[in-house]
Amino acid sequence: MNKKLDQLVYKALQKSHFDSVDIGLVDFSKMEFSTKFYSRNKILGDNFFFDLASLTKPLTLGVTYLINPKLFTYEMKLLLEHRSGLTAWGRLSKDSWKEQILSYQIRESETKYSDFGALRLQLEIEKTLNNQSVYDFISSYLDCDIIHWLDLKDHYCLPTGIRNRKIISGEVHDDNAYVIGSKVCHAGLFGNAKGVCKTLLNLQESFNFVDKLGTISKHRFNHGFDTVSDPKESLAGIFSTKETFGHLGFTGTSFWVYPKINKAVVLLSNETNGYWYSRNHLNSFRKEVSQVLLSHSNYNKFQHRH
Repeated sequence: MNKKLDQLVYKALQKSHFDSVDIGLVDFSKMEFSTKFYSRNKILGDNFFFDLASLTKPLTLGVTYLINPKLFTYEMKLLLEHRSGLTAWGRLSKDSWKEQILSYQIRESETKYSDFGALRLQLEIEKTLNNQSVYDFISSYLDCDIIHWLDLKDHYCLPTGIRNRKIISGEVHDDNAYVIGSKVCHAGLFGNAKGVCKTLLNLQESFNFVDKLGTISKHRFNHGFDTVSDPKESLAGIFSTKETFGHLGFTGTSFWVYPKINKAVVLLSNETNGYWYSRNHLNSFRKEVSQVLLSHSNYNKFQHRH
């Protein structure tokens, strides 16, 4: 990492809703990465984890497609690309969520980002896999520092807000994932920048996914990964192109892969720990971090090697 990044992050920490941020840079050409953690708080050790929120979708459903695209019917591809016509969100119950999700008819539509679509796709995949869990199917491709919240034990988890007058820490922020209380694919994974970086390297090593997904897509979502429609306005920053892909997470997380330069930037924060309705500062910060990293990368000074 570099001093310019340090200055940017320390300044941001003074006025942001998040109090901690973990940043990673991946070089796919060298199969190496570096990470750095920042916080306003004194946190000992490196066993800390962020709620990855909707990064769960590509890291479960997107990875499932990479492993075996033949599993996916046309309707399942519509679900993966958020073009199935399912409603975006609504309240679910622990006892009847599956029945509710399965009751919706799948109809091809314009892109409409949908948690319900992700849940429906999970159910369809698991039916095709003879009730094998998606999490079991993909487990060997996720790094050990990517952990489902129900499997957390002695991990320090950054707080992400308040639920029932109690601090949310070590529990998923998403209300439906929390209420359902099982391993669902629209939210639920926790991790740190090291874990996300190593997982991206695993996907490259296993599937050459930078080349496979780093193409201009006909639709916004490319096999479960978000893409860039307007590079000038993208939260992926000035180095983004229409081939750039990745995902955002509601808690203040993101990763973006830049195929043209064979790099990726990971940014994890706990934005929802404060007042999060205005994302203007976080969005500017995301762009600035990618610009600094991709402009001033010290590629020979990686802290961790794959």
